[in-house]
Amino acid sequence: MCAAMARKDVASMFAAALFIGAFAAVPTSVQSIGVCYGVIGNNLPSRSDVVQLYRSKGINGMRIYFADGQALSALRNSGIGLILDIGNDQLANIAASTSNAASWVQNNVRPYYPAVNIKYIAAGNEVQGGATQSILPAMRNLNAALSAAGLGAIKVSTSIRFDEVANSFPPSAGVFKNAYMTDVARLLASTGAPLLANVYPYFAYRDNPGSISLNYATFQPGTTVRDQNNGLTYTSLFDAMVDAVYAALEKAGAPAVKVVVSESGWPSAGGFAASAGNARTYNQGLINHVGGGTPKKREALETYIFAMFNENQKTGDATERSFGLFNPDKSPAYNIQF
Repeated sequence: MCAAMARKDVASMFAAALFIGAFAAVPTSVQSIGVCYGVIGNNLPSRSDVVQLYRSKGINGMRIYFADGQALSALRNSGIGLILDIGNDQLANIAASTSNAASWVQNNVRPYYPAVNIKYIAAGNEVQGGATQSILPAMRNLNAALSAAGLGAIKVSTSIRFDEVANSFPPSAGVFKNAYMTDVARLLASTGAPLLANVYPYFAYRDNPGSISLNYATFQPGTTVRDQNNGLTYTSLFDAMVDAVYAALEKAGAPAVKVVVSESGWPSAGGFAASAGNARTYNQGLINHVGGGTPKKREALETYIFAMFNENQKTGDATERSFGLFNPDKSPAYNIQF
């Protein structure tokens, strides 16, 4: 969601489902939850203040969308686990040669790791169109560069939009829409890296409120939905979406690859169903839920909420500027308990 994009195709995947659901609370651990840190604003706190805010709230995971030297320096010895994006503007360059990838690693990883707990490097976020052809070579070159530098413990992945999954209802029918994703999935299987997926029930609900219940989209009580193909029962749209990604991985020949939800959230203003109340309900429900996994994978699901702050310089829909858990002055946008 870092890149503002239309999600109508996501909603169409769910339109026929007539989703109405319920939420059963599952105990979770804060270790399952991180928060994405975007910086598209002219009124945000300093990087060091931001890291201190994460620590004071017990938030143990962060995602940043480019190799931000100030943020990386502020993260030293913080213990915060990090998803580090190369930045979509760097994807083609890194795909072009192993030497370009090696230079990026030497400049942006080696000076900080292991004092900065870099867990994953994302070779692109929601890459679209012809640029998708750079994802696989960029991942391969980054893997080679990390290995050559003795940094092979850092896993390389890419962060996909949910609409890379087609036929997503019922969840067991999920399959990757584009052929390149099969190769990506198999590379992840060979390296032991997870697939990063941005999963937003908000957009599916916003674009089809007649077919999707608000309760089902926000972890609230209602009726359940059963997947007739595998007998699993779904009580939240989030679970259904994540399990559709798992089904797509299976069909790609990569059933052992885990999913990390690299973005999920709900806006507090700026559009349909975008309110502080709905945002609080969704994000608190997400925090409380992911420690129990999904019906298909009953294990803690590593998840990153989008986003830490409301970012006043983001473009696109007005909601894009209102996904933050916190205001730029570090006050809560609404009450959330980690």
